[in-house]
Amino acid sequence: MERSSLPDRLRGLALVAAGGFAGATSRHAVAVAAPAPELGTLAVNVAGSFALGLLLDAARRTDAVSQRTRLLLGTGFLSSFTTYSAFAVETAALAPRWAVANVVANYALGFLAVVMAGLVGRWTA
Repeated sequence: MERSSLPDRLRGLALVAAGGFAGATSRHAVAVAAPAPELGTLAVNVAGSFALGLLLDAARRTDAVSQRTRLLLGTGFLSSFTTYSAFAVETAALAPRWAVANVVANYALGFLAVVMAGLVGRWTA
């Protein structure tokens, strides 16, 4: 496999950084708007899973998604928009019954969102 040139790697880094900034600020906006922290985290994790599912399904099926787009949106924006660390901390602070419900909701709905994104991708193709 051929190694990228320094300018190409720096462009990739800039794309990830720009996407990360936009994802992190969007994540913060959802957290501020949510009625409870756990609901904001659940919302971004499910929405981010769906969006990443759409992006990666399109990348797998077509040539329409460039490497730069995957870096900007997938690695940058969506990985900063979704959050495992907040999910873990918020879950640990909940009563046991609610902690289990939060884990089940995040994983089940996140997985369902990825599956639905694949279906939507095939339906719109």
